[in-house]
Amino acid sequence: MIRSLTLVRLVSREKFEQLSSLLRALGFEEGKGWKDEHSRGAPMLAPVGSLELVEGRNPAEPDILIEVSDLDTAHSIARKFLPNATLDITDTHWKSRVFAVQLDGNLRVGFWAFNDPQRSEPAATVGNLSAAGMRFGIVVSRWNSFITERLLQGALDCLRRSGAASKDIQIVRVPGSFEIPSAARMLAETGNVDAIITLGCLIRGETTHYEHIATEVTRGIGQSAQETGVPHSYGVLTCENLEQAIDRAGLKSGNKGWEAAQTAIEMVSLKGKLKRSASDGG
Repeated sequence: MIRSLTLVRLVSREKFEQLSSLLRALGFEEGKGWKDEHSRGAPMLAPVGSLELVEGRNPAEPDILIEVSDLDTAHSIARKFLPNATLDITDTHWKSRVFAVQLDGNLRVGFWAFNDPQRSEPAATVGNLSAAGMRFGIVVSRWNSFITERLLQGALDCLRRSGAASKDIQIVRVPGSFEIPSAARMLAETGNVDAIITLGCLIRGETTHYEHIATEVTRGIGQSAQETGVPHSYGVLTCENLEQAIDRAGLKSGNKGWEAAQTAIEMVSLKGKLKRSASDGG
């Protein structure tokens, strides 16, 4: 009978922007937002959720607990979005570490991770989501520009919110999606960027032209990434119709330009960590 569980909290406009941006940066998938003359909402879809009942000692104070894989990275991201907040990491009696974010007077969100060796997963190397000091190239198609410009703005928003400087972002415009792989390769071979974000939009028509272009664009971007060693993120929409494209360019399915930028940031960070690990003999 039960289909979903939703927690709703009223926050100020400033806190609304801060927390929604923070949750997106931490990897939450955006649900279908809403807005009317009185208010607006930004649903975030948790990958795994639970409703937990506790008898005895209360395990935590926050109203909502969000488990993360890397608490220290989540903590650094939270400090960037909430520079004036008190975000102390504390140990719990349930063998975990947690920090809490106080938003207005009626919402306290806690982020936590286990600190128990018996529960720990095998060590994994993961990229961070801070773009400070990184250099990015964005190759964007002019074809279907009413969609690709929205993707571009989403990518730029993500990069800037994640700490990238405008001087470290190079935008290259090409006629259509078919030209994206060759421009991406030329940009990668300059050595001036750490990652490339590819943005385009292909919408199925009445002929097989769509299939041929989509296949070649995907193959070319992947080949460029593998042969140059520069991470390429894929933000080329391949849609059945215009409605799908609009949904993926900032409407109910989020903005795939933002997601492509976030992927690029993580891959640059991961590449750096793997290089350092190799040089250290790890």
